[in-house]
Amino acid sequence: MNGTIINNMSYTKEKQYPTSELWRRFSPYLFKYKKLLIFDLFCAALTTLCDVTLPRIMGRLTNVALYEPATLTVSLVLRLALIYGLLRIVDAFAYYYMMSQGHIMGVNIETDMRKDAFEHLERLSDSYFANTKVGQIMGRITSDLFDITEFAHHCPEEFFIAGIKAVISFVILSRSNLLLTVIIFACLPVMLYVSIQLSHRYRRATKSQRKQIGELNAQVEDSLLGERVVKAFTAEAYELEKLEKDNQKFKEIKKERYIAMANYSMSTRFFDGLMYVITILAGGLFLVHGRILAGDLVAYILYVQTMIVTIRRIVEFAEQFQSGMTGIERFLEIMDTPVDIKDAENAKPLEVKGGHIVFDHVTFEYPDDHNRVLSDLNLEIMPGENVALVGESGGGKTTLSSLIPRFYDPTEGNIYIDGQNIKDVTLHSLRSNIGIVQQDVYLFSGTVLENIAYGKPNATREEIIEAAKMAGVDTFVHELPNGYDSYVGERGVKLSGGQKQRISIARVFLKNPPILLLDEATSALDNESEIYIEKSLEKLSKGRTTLTIAHRLTTIRNANRIIVIGKNGIEEIGNHETLLNKQGTYYRLWHGLLKEPNELDLTNAV
Repeated sequence: MNGTIINNMSYTKEKQYPTSELWRRFSPYLFKYKKLLIFDLFCAALTTLCDVTLPRIMGRLTNVALYEPATLTVSLVLRLALIYGLLRIVDAFAYYYMMSQGHIMGVNIETDMRKDAFEHLERLSDSYFANTKVGQIMGRITSDLFDITEFAHHCPEEFFIAGIKAVISFVILSRSNLLLTVIIFACLPVMLYVSIQLSHRYRRATKSQRKQIGELNAQVEDSLLGERVVKAFTAEAYELEKLEKDNQKFKEIKKERYIAMANYSMSTRFFDGLMYVITILAGGLFLVHGRILAGDLVAYILYVQTMIVTIRRIVEFAEQFQSGMTGIERFLEIMDTPVDIKDAENAKPLEVKGGHIVFDHVTFEYPDDHNRVLSDLNLEIMPGENVALVGESGGGKTTLSSLIPRFYDPTEGNIYIDGQNIKDVTLHSLRSNIGIVQQDVYLFSGTVLENIAYGKPNATREEIIEAAKMAGVDTFVHELPNGYDSYVGERGVKLSGGQKQRISIARVFLKNPPILLLDEATSALDNESEIYIEKSLEKLSKGRTTLTIAHRLTTIRNANRIIVIGKNGIEEIGNHETLLNKQGTYYRLWHGLLKEPNELDLTNAV
């Protein structure tokens, strides 16, 4: 299959954050564990004692051997060895704490950030998920946050250790030869400046890589979840072509990242060598002119080596550092995505008395493409009334029903339930009083029982089974390997469309809400099951306000009112017989089935 491959863009808002902003936003997560952090840094300081003490010990031994050989005794050697041995023991325990509790601190931070990210994602509107690839979202709350575990632990340690070693080394070396010390340490600011400049390119490359990983994840997920469609249309080559395009792009981005990393590492190694050259040249000249002792020069060499090893560790940590900063940046992009639909400041719980719903001059257009679906719509649904919405696809029936639980908010106008503006009540109370059965059934990976229980998590097994019987689930559940405890597969792949639909209807039976929204609730059922479910839904809808969206007109013949929605809004209102007698839009929808049976649902011709 040849053709243009369309690469759907992710609409997740991307923003460039300065490093200072990333640290400021990340610090509350880090300082939540400040006691653990402080002791971890204390242990990091202890691990530096060996590194800063060894050059001093070697310098002392060298000077004694060259200039005071008479004082070089076994006792002195044993004493110095004992001091260094004790420091090594302290180092071992301190390092153990850093590796265990330090990493655990990082895991705790990662867990907190993932919880906050998921909580924020749950509050975002349908528009966000309609325009953002799931693969990108998954990358942000999984692999991106994995790197923060290492970053949160190592970043404070590495910079703290480097700072301690730099200060102690400067103080000790200055006492031996201030001029040589200043010459050597003068390289550090230049080295730091070059490293910072090169690190910016490295971070950009790292962020691009993460974004492309999300694209790959989305592509693979899309192909695998639609594997039956792929096979049915023999589109394997086309899917491979799409994957190869993203795969090649990922390869190029990763190559660019490694080039940036190589430039960063090369500059550091260059400055490493420069510091050694300066130490050998200047130290050798000072030694020739008697301005430094041989033992002190040995100490210089060892301290410079210690500094260089520390700098190399920071360079090696740079990849982890940039990955961590990128992870924080992509985390903040989620957290900074505005929540369009949320509780008002003084929101109160919804009090449903009868389920009286009023649409007051409601206009709606989708925020991303500004496609206007509803315009100045006025509609009143009486308490306990069963109202059906019919009309051509794209007329706004599903959109209208989605406005009631505030999946979207009207662009203009208001919606009231029992006199309460739905924008002034809490989302939890609003949606708790509404039961929804959608055309596109979604089952979670779990058992039949667990999926039905989603309607009321604290329900007893008996209540769940009773709801299942009312929805007709019991007619097939006993044929499953483990009955109600049978695994339904990812998205209910092990069940038929009709079985999945009945489980989704059972959820609503269990929830038992005062307001029902049925969007093609029986669309996936065979005729026998449809008749059975219709009777159950009729029983459930008694005394409840029910809004039914249907293309099968036979399913809504007994509705109290049928509302025909067209491109210009509400075209007709009445019951089945009244609308047929009008011989208008509804009449044409009904009798048009007999004329064009290949285009419309044959069941409507009954």
